[in-house]
Amino acid sequence: MKELRVAMIGYGFMGRAHSNAYKRLTDFFPVSHRPVLQVACARNEEKARAFAANWGYQRVETDWRKAVTAPDVDLVDICTPNDTHAEIAIAAARAGKMIVCEKPLARTVAEAEPMVVAVEQARVPNMVWYNYRRVPAITLAKQLIDEGRIGRPFHFRSNFLQDWTISPEVPQGGAGLWRLDAAAAGSGVTGDLLAHNIDTAMYLNGPITRVVARTETFVKERMHTLTGKVEPVGIDDACAFIAEFANGSLGLFESTRYARGHKALKTFELNGADGSLKFNLEEMEYLDYFEYANTESHVRGWRRIHVTNGEHPYMNRYWVPGLVIGYEHSFLNALADFVKGVETGKPVQPDFRSALQTQKVCEAVLNSGREGRWIETGATA
Repeated sequence: MKELRVAMIGYGFMGRAHSNAYKRLTDFFPVSHRPVLQVACARNEEKARAFAANWGYQRVETDWRKAVTAPDVDLVDICTPNDTHAEIAIAAARAGKMIVCEKPLARTVAEAEPMVVAVEQARVPNMVWYNYRRVPAITLAKQLIDEGRIGRPFHFRSNFLQDWTISPEVPQGGAGLWRLDAAAAGSGVTGDLLAHNIDTAMYLNGPITRVVARTETFVKERMHTLTGKVEPVGIDDACAFIAEFANGSLGLFESTRYARGHKALKTFELNGADGSLKFNLEEMEYLDYFEYANTESHVRGWRRIHVTNGEHPYMNRYWVPGLVIGYEHSFLNALADFVKGVETGKPVQPDFRSALQTQKVCEAVLNSGREGRWIETGATA
């Protein structure tokens, strides 16, 4: 079995989720590459060493440039704040490394486009961790759509609701709260949460071509942890937008961090001429399906599919029917597909170019929120 030596850039929540996937990959999937946790890299050496010791990384670096150019590294995993994605990815591509990057691809389209050029010129395998595509119920939804069971699509609606930033006492910036700092994150809920919904929507229903949005920042000033000063807040706390898809259907999207009682409510519903699908991340083992076509009226109704059977996507790699898998397995499934793509030469999606389309939609949403008008996204299939 060939080694796949990993450099993890970043040690936070996503660093843990990805590290778990590397450690368990060959336990569940019959691939020919065995991940080796080679380098843990972060600016804070003490925290990097603690992370490395806990997860089993062989050594620590505090300079990401040394990690991405190291001869004993095959794959660079970017789990850093959004403002560093472009520089790290471009350097890794030039060093000939495989690259997997957390979402969103970058802060802006202007930052993301050179990343796409770099990986394509270097011809290195690349992927962006839009992990919800690999939730078995969502992958099954894609299968049902491709089988024609929904028919012509009319509506796609989706939300992602949280409540963790309601208090004005929550500061912005720094290692734990960079998502509230526009300079580091680029945006608020649009890039952090709605990017997932947009990727899922375009995975299932094709390109979003035009949007009109409304964004709001409820707390206008917060203490910045790096300066100690109260500074303006530049991110969007909430966003709602209407979308038009290339296939003629309409979309309705909402995200906020001010929905009291919700920690990670991510949902979608797709309505078509022949049926409908809906999904709720809080019950991620289920896919709800309404079949209109070829169904007698007296038994027509919503059915709930418990996505745990061996014939369901990915589930033959885990437990017996009826026993569920969790959030962490979406990363394991994504990694398995990436490694399989490396081995077969068939690139996995979403790659950088695919993630650029999501970036284009996010940017159009933010611009529309500022300008109050319909904006073309420029996103393609």
